[in-house]
Amino acid sequence: MDFLSPNQWELATVTEVVGVITGFLCVWLAAKQNIWTFPIALISVTLYIIIFYDARLYADMGLQVMFAGLNFYGWYMWLHKGRQRAERPVSRMTPRQWVWLLLFVPVFTLGLGTYLRLHTDADLAYWDAGTTAVSLGAQWLMSRKKLENWLVWIAVDAVYVPMYLYKELYLTAVLYFLYLALAWWGYLDWKKSLPQEPVQQAA
Repeated sequence: MDFLSPNQWELATVTEVVGVITGFLCVWLAAKQNIWTFPIALISVTLYIIIFYDARLYADMGLQVMFAGLNFYGWYMWLHKGRQRAERPVSRMTPRQWVWLLLFVPVFTLGLGTYLRLHTDADLAYWDAGTTAVSLGAQWLMSRKKLENWLVWIAVDAVYVPMYLYKELYLTAVLYFLYLALAWWGYLDWKKSLPQEPVQQAA
């Protein structure tokens, strides 16, 4: 960010600091299954649209826009479970959802990465597209309260950390390192709240 004036650099730093704080808070609240994760996340994604635009990580910028929509979706899904209007419980991914995820990620990565490389000045086009694809899948799974969303987040956060270090987004890199710990904690905590399957009694 050495091309920024002192005032612009200060504003960019403040934006990243607030984005980091709200980003950490929304993931911590998600791990606690607290519905406030969604309004806090909307603040964070709004700030990161600005941050990633400045960093020329356009796929990540677009991801934040999609995150906004998925957060509204998740907000509704967490509060209501179909016609029963009861709070949605934690559940496991189905084989069909695994197939969908494993097909979606490479197709989306190749398509978006190629577009960014050929038609924009995006940096790290395919890495940016790939992490965006995995993050979209993880956020959708979180919106559906699928336990495995945390494992997908761990995988993508491990890639985000060095990528943001390379882009000199040091506070964001620290945030994503903390996300790794939060994701593992969230996985263990959500696993405890899985509905218990009824025990089959011997005939």
